[in-house]
Amino acid sequence: MKPHLLTLLLLLPVAPFAQTTKPEVFARIDAGRAVYDDIALKIWDYAEVGYREQRSSALLQERLRKEGFNVEAGVAGIPTAFIASAGSGSPVIGVLAEFDALPGAAQEAVPEKKPRPGAIAGHACGHHLFGAGSVQAAVAIKEWLRANGRSGTVRLYGTPAEEGGSGKVYLVRGGLFRDVDVALHWHPADRNTIIMTPSLANRSGKFRFKGVASHASSAPDRGRSALDGVEAMNHMVNLLREHVPETTRIHYVITRGGEAPNVVPAFAEVYYYVRNPSREVVRDVWERVEKAATGAALGTGTTVEWEITGGVYDLLPNEALGRVMHGNLEAVGGVVYDTAEREFAAKIGRTLLGKAPAPEVAALVPPFNPNPPRDGAGSTDVGDVSWNVPTVGVRTATWAPGTPGHSWQAVACGGTSMGLKGMNVAAKVLAGTMIDLFSDPAGIKAARAELEKRRGADFRYEAVIGNRAPPLNYRD
Repeated sequence: MKPHLLTLLLLLPVAPFAQTTKPEVFARIDAGRAVYDDIALKIWDYAEVGYREQRSSALLQERLRKEGFNVEAGVAGIPTAFIASAGSGSPVIGVLAEFDALPGAAQEAVPEKKPRPGAIAGHACGHHLFGAGSVQAAVAIKEWLRANGRSGTVRLYGTPAEEGGSGKVYLVRGGLFRDVDVALHWHPADRNTIIMTPSLANRSGKFRFKGVASHASSAPDRGRSALDGVEAMNHMVNLLREHVPETTRIHYVITRGGEAPNVVPAFAEVYYYVRNPSREVVRDVWERVEKAATGAALGTGTTVEWEITGGVYDLLPNEALGRVMHGNLEAVGGVVYDTAEREFAAKIGRTLLGKAPAPEVAALVPPFNPNPPRDGAGSTDVGDVSWNVPTVGVRTATWAPGTPGHSWQAVACGGTSMGLKGMNVAAKVLAGTMIDLFSDPAGIKAARAELEKRRGADFRYEAVIGNRAPPLNYRD
């Protein structure tokens, strides 16, 4: 070979994939696991709560920039929200990434309850895995698009404060999903399945009572207890439970109750959630909760005001996309534990209420069920995305089978190789689903037709939170 020809060949760009088959993309994801495992464990260690995820968000953005994505930070008026894009043209596939932790859930990565010293929060819903795994999938598809010379855009949405802060709602309300053809997401869980169960619509807020401080023993008549207002409200709401649709969920915690027993509290606060499959029922029940607050203040000689801190739509599943994603879940398979992981899972199982499933459940992939029974559900701001863009998600086994979300056991499992293996499954399923959708526009067209049929021709999106600004201090 002539020297000048050899020089020219060496200067040609080298495709990152020797071939472009799905198995080889999965192999590349496996080969790059160490980078994303490290990112996930760092975010697990940071354990930053909603709208305060500065280090977690920055870490994901840094990785995406290194991989050649264009990153726009601070979108929708949220300092920790970002959008990262690669590729060009249509279709546009959005990938959701979360990274907030839960307060009061600090736990070490061990199979017995052991809070982490000095920590105030923990990843009890596995969002450290969610964010890192979604970034890993997006990077793999960016390379796949380039290697194949395909038109299309992969767009990673860094979405903070899913836990009660409704972070995605502000991005949807701001029109940042307007040109997206399909949105994909995933979530840590104790088993593997496509997310086809509708979630619950939700409204949340803080009720703040103000009274008059006084000596609780020598001058109680000169005080008006803000805590009395909170307790009177809670009592009336608890009576209300008998007279709401049975699918309603109402939760509260008293976030401020006073400073000392011998001082009549001048300020008290209670934090409420109302959930139901129907947004209309949530609205009606919430109005009755507000009336209970007003009555409680009147009866206790206090005043009350409230702030709506969160509100989300119910999740609208998409069967067309679900079937595409399920094919990829079957191809990837579940999570296979080694001996140490099986022992860890068994120990976790013994700490749970009731009999835990066998550790081998983590390896199973059940048949696709487009209409699973609703046997309990949470709420998610993915719901707002799903009413605007055809959306599909997968759950993978990142926790020992039987482990509930928002538990110390979930935090513990998420900080181990068990959680990282589940994240790896999710990254492959997301990547495989994107390959199918980029390769066959008919799948996207079918998903859009299903969305339009299910939501109805008269649908107009209005955020449950109205026009309020993001509640950046809702964790105060």
